[in-house]
Amino acid sequence: PKRAVPPALTIDQLPDINAVLVSHNHYDHLDKASVKQLQARFGRDILWFVPQGIAAWLRKLGVERIIELGWWQSDYHGQVEAFCLPAQHFSGRGPNDHNQTLWCSWRLNFPDFSLYFAGDTGYAPLFNEIGQVFGPVDLALLPIGAYEPRWFMSPVHINPAEAVKIHQDIQARQSLAMHWGTFVLTDEPMDAPP
Repeated sequence: PKRAVPPALTIDQLPDINAVLVSHNHYDHLDKASVKQLQARFGRDILWFVPQGIAAWLRKLGVERIIELGWWQSDYHGQVEAFCLPAQHFSGRGPNDHNQTLWCSWRLNFPDFSLYFAGDTGYAPLFNEIGQVFGPVDLALLPIGAYEPRWFMSPVHINPAEAVKIHQDIQARQSLAMHWGTFVLTDEPMDAPP
C-alpha cells in the first residue's frame, strides 16, 4: 500500500544512525528501499537487531552487522541491552512465507532510561508477564491504529483502549502513540485512533 502521508524525514535528513530495531518483516515495517538507503548511507555503522529468521533477508541486501534474537533473548549495543520480547502478531512478505520468521516487541535498557517498543500487536496476557518480569518502563511506544473491524483485526492490532491496557500492564511511566495515520489498511478513519 502507498503512504497516505510522506515520512517526517528522508533517510538523508536523519541524524547519524548506529542501531535499527526491526519488529517484523511486513512491508510497512521493513521496507526494502529504506533498508538499501540506510545501508548506502551508514553501512557498517549500523547494528541491526532483528527477530529470528530476518537476518538472511537483510544479508541479501548487503547488511552485515546483524543480531538475530528469539523471544526473551537479549544482546548489547554498547551499554544498551536490547531484549527481544513477545508480541501477538504474524509475519510474511508474500503468499508462501506466512509465519516463517519471528515477530517481536523490544525493550531497551539504557544505564538511566528504559524504552519499550511494541511493534505491531494484538492484546494478550503476555504484556502483563513482560511487566512482571521487567518492572516499570520509562517510555513505551504503543500502536493505536489499523484495528477495525475488530472481529478481524483484534488478534493482530490493538485499538486505543487496548493500548491503555498495555501501558498499564507493562507499567509504563509515559507512552507515545504510534502506528496510525500513515497507511489506509483498515476500516477506521485515518484520524480516528488519536
